Amino acid sequence: MSRFFTSMTTRAMYDLLAIAAVATAFLTSSYALAEEASLASVEQCSRHAEYDIYLSGIHTGTMSRTEDWLGKTAVVTSTSKASILGIGTQYQQRAELAWSIELNQWLTQKFHQKVSGFRARDMHASFSDTGLASEVDVDGEIERYHSEDIPLRDVDTLAIQMRDFLLQGRQQFRLIRQASDAIEPYQYYVQDAISKEIAPWGKLTLIPVEQTGTEEVTYYFAPELDYQLVQARYHGIILRGLIELNSYNSTCNTAISDKLPEEA
Repeated sequence: MSRFFTSMTTRAMYDLLAIAAVATAFLTSSYALAEEASLASVEQCSRHAEYDIYLSGIHTGTMSRTEDWLGKTAVVTSTSKASILGIGTQYQQRAELAWSIELNQWLTQKFHQKVSGFRARDMHASFSDTGLASEVDVDGEIERYHSEDIPLRDVDTLAIQMRDFLLQGRQQFRLIRQASDAIEPYQYYVQDAISKEIAPWGKLTLIPVEQTGTEEVTYYFAPELDYQLVQARYHGIILRGLIELNSYNSTCNTAISDKLPEEA
């Protein structure tokens, strides 16, 4: 029984770190190029967020994230550390993404992910221009993946596109995440807004978005905070996880539109 619990704990902790990556990625999507007559001046700025990670009510780790923006492209770096029952996991990722004029969506160009501890790996992935094909190298083993109609994305870009759909007023949508050994389709459902006290910001209106699929998660976004993600709840069978925003700062222009200009 102890082995079973340990296995479930480590799996839940790893899933929670992956969800933390998804959750904090929504901070990245709040950037978009200003809609001006001249695009000669390219916006350059950065954002930084800190999250706490809880597993079944116990504080198990933290996540730090930085987004560096240059026009319609971004480099997102994140690090996570978590430990429970003496089992430690560290997660690092660097992702490059860009806006697709043809699809009017955010697409992953490539990413590098390193995980130490439980399920340790060194993963490199690159994507086609349409996002429908990928090549993944995990510790020297190469696999190729393909999607018929929905672009494959890493956790950062997937979350960016989620927020874009939310801003468009979509009530449900489908996305596919590129995992280390498979592609994972998810369905999302936008729920009615609620009010909740969130330290240190006080009472906020939150928009829940439910994710179903390989992992069941509920994300909570705050319109008063530029639709930033303030919480994410992981609904595990045995263990339940929670990600909470505790710090956020930005050098980006808050007047920047969330809509990219249409290309001629």
